Amino acid sequence: MTALGSDLVLAGEDVLRYCRDWHGDVTTGAVAVLRPRSTEDVAAAVKACVDLGLSIVPQGGNTGLVLGATPDQPESQVVISLERMTRVRRIDPDDFSAVVEAGCILSEFKDAVAKEGMFFPLALGAQGSCRIGGNVSTNAGGVNVLRYGMTRELVLGLEVVLPDGSIFNGLSTLRKDNRGIDLKQLFIGAEGTLGIITAVSVKLMPEPEQVATALLGLNSLDDAIALYRRARRDCCDLMSAFEFMPPLAFVLAREAMPDLMMPIEADYPAYVLMEMSGSGLVDIDDLMERFLETVMEEGVVADGVIATSSNQSRSLWLFREGMNEGQAKRGPHLRTDISVPLSRLADFVRDAEAAVLEVVPDCVNVSYGHVGDGNVHLNVLPPSDLSPEESAERIYKAKKAINGVLDRYEGSISAEHGIGRLKRSDYEERLPDVRRKLLTSLKAAIDPAFIMNPGCQLNFGGNS
Repeated sequence: MTALGSDLVLAGEDVLRYCRDWHGDVTTGAVAVLRPRSTEDVAAAVKACVDLGLSIVPQGGNTGLVLGATPDQPESQVVISLERMTRVRRIDPDDFSAVVEAGCILSEFKDAVAKEGMFFPLALGAQGSCRIGGNVSTNAGGVNVLRYGMTRELVLGLEVVLPDGSIFNGLSTLRKDNRGIDLKQLFIGAEGTLGIITAVSVKLMPEPEQVATALLGLNSLDDAIALYRRARRDCCDLMSAFEFMPPLAFVLAREAMPDLMMPIEADYPAYVLMEMSGSGLVDIDDLMERFLETVMEEGVVADGVIATSSNQSRSLWLFREGMNEGQAKRGPHLRTDISVPLSRLADFVRDAEAAVLEVVPDCVNVSYGHVGDGNVHLNVLPPSDLSPEESAERIYKAKKAINGVLDRYEGSISAEHGIGRLKRSDYEERLPDVRRKLLTSLKAAIDPAFIMNPGCQLNFGGNS
């Protein structure tokens, strides 16, 4: 590693902050952490690792939830952190596109784009610390998937350092390019198992000039599904977010943020956080008011509040974001990331929560998520006074119960977080032979030495 220079290499205790997962549940180690400043630095680092027989764990903001960027073989793995590659190379409002390096923090990129009157719609709770390369490598979701799609649908092109140190330059901003297989798709969602994304070209949209946010109280999750169907019909593609939360969400959010004020007095069985946005000649506020007036008259919505300012809108979203912090404050718990057909979402939640309480009756279910894309986070909180071993036992039983129901519903164990190392065994148990063969053949063709992120996603062979 001395050939790379001391500026690029960290060793000893300096590596530890790169070897700890986002929640602090797992801390490991690494031979070294390499922090390149350019694509050429990344290529040189990869070649050095190949020469030394070391494996590589690519890392962005290290905000993932499935241990995809956490090394698990400290004696043979090197972390390559993209945190120094933060440059926005180009913003082109006329082309509605931008090119940005992989280490750029998502919120900083969004701010840079906004200064040009444009909008990048990827929106995550961790956007103040997650980085673009990690968003692409995990095909991140977020609250705006309903309108804009997953990260995959926002990517126009990629620059990638391959496992042999060569550089694939595919940073086109063309919308239509039908020259055979779309190679960038191989790396989106691959979690660094096929190469290291160093830069991304993305789609931009006009910045929304109008945003309307409402928090609604409903009598059941079934009513939330009915409301979503109605909103899709009446509000068309102007609806950008539609989140459901249980009453416990507000309790958890205020445990993390005690200054939050309840926007609705009554305690309803289900809540929806709904947002519409647009620009130009459409009157978003009028659309929201007319829509809610209709569904409240029909009894679909029991109560609600519409934000009258951007600050009030932000306060409503803090309940959605704060509940995650509140869960973390209660200690180790099961975090799931599930998708099922939208038409079966309410039934799945009922069946899965019942299955959990049957095997771990002293635990608490917290189900919330993105109604419009069938993604539910059914989390399970063990009692706070249990020992670590007892909590781990409850979490394991709850996960098995949920996955059993999920299999009956033909859903996915990962809607937006990826597989990483945390979900690998559950993924492999459910992987059809033909799909496994295709994935392992692809890995062997691109990374024959099996040095890229071993242990992540699948046991591909080699040194993983």
